[in-house]
Amino acid sequence: MTTRVACLGDSLTRAQLSVDYLDLLERRRPPGDVRLARFGVNGDFAHDLLWRLDAVVADPPEVMTVLIGTNDARASLAGYPVEQVMQRERLPERPSAGWFQQCLGAVIARLRAETDARIGLLSLPVLGQQLDGPAARASLAYSRLIAEVAAAEKVACLPLHERQTEELRRADAPPVAYRESTPAASVGVLLQRAVLRRGLDAISRRRGLLLTTDHIHQNSRGAARIAEVIDTGLLTRGG
Repeated sequence: MTTRVACLGDSLTRAQLSVDYLDLLERRRPPGDVRLARFGVNGDFAHDLLWRLDAVVADPPEVMTVLIGTNDARASLAGYPVEQVMQRERLPERPSAGWFQQCLGAVIARLRAETDARIGLLSLPVLGQQLDGPAARASLAYSRLIAEVAAAEKVACLPLHERQTEELRRADAPPVAYRESTPAASVGVLLQRAVLRRGLDAISRRRGLLLTTDHIHQNSRGAARIAEVIDTGLLTRGG
């Protein structure tokens, strides 16, 4: 019997700038075991996701995963262009930890109220490669908020941040300084892929990054951890 799985999130789920974790997840399962649906939008905050749930609940699958909050966490960092992003995303208020948790709680509450799906809420990928740096600490802080929402709403919390942290420590990854991604940098990655035929993993290696291409978007190794925590924490356990 095929299990329908809806994956909700931002650019990591859209997979234009990241390795596609949905593809890796499908490869981990027996042929025909899962049918995956992608609900990822570049640049989304938790607030944005809250307002585009109609398409998901209209034909709910058996399983849903939610990976959102990276942009909310980035907005807490010095140097992030908050005003510009608020205008672009038409956010009704300035991003904050409290607003993120409120919006995420509303997302999960609606999914629980209007579907019978098993829901897995992922903690965030590690931002950057310096675990004691501001970016990584922000992703940890927001991951803790995610865990609180999961506990309050009684859904699974899938330990992506924890797994990636362990991997960075085991590999003794070089402490490459975090740089905030810009639209121009994202276009540069796309051009490297299209013109120079460089894969995302090759871009990562050139930059000394273990899990990401640009401290945010995932390479094969980073995306594999996303697929792993969904598979082992939700599909296999709930199967």
